[in-house]
Amino acid sequence: MTGPVTSRQYDHRIRALARRAEAVRESLDPDPPDDECAMEILREGFGPTVALYCEGRTGESWVSFSETEFARLEETMNDWLDCYAACYGVALAGTYSVRAAAELLVDTHNVRDVAVLLTGVPEQ
Repeated sequence: MTGPVTSRQYDHRIRALARRAEAVRESLDPDPPDDECAMEILREGFGPTVALYCEGRTGESWVSFSETEFARLEETMNDWLDCYAACYGVALAGTYSVRAAAELLVDTHNVRDVAVLLTGVPEQ
């Protein structure tokens, strides 16, 4: 039997995702569109960030993120969405809700659909 899950167990994962988003932002190709890069960002960053929130809010344990941890998680998710949009030449600087993203992921089962629904990028 395992002990209760604390938010500290998630903090290092949130920080790692945030560092990766920063590195990706610095390496983005300034000549969009880049569909392949956008999908990699969704698979390697945005999706795992939303999944981390889902993991903490489902199953046997309900993780109570501190305000700082939750803010970092949501900021990290938004950083990944900014990188995704930049692949299409769009500057977002968005403030999307990680909870809304998680709910959309549960409904659609598709990380690209979630990104498009939240951001409107790319324009259809």
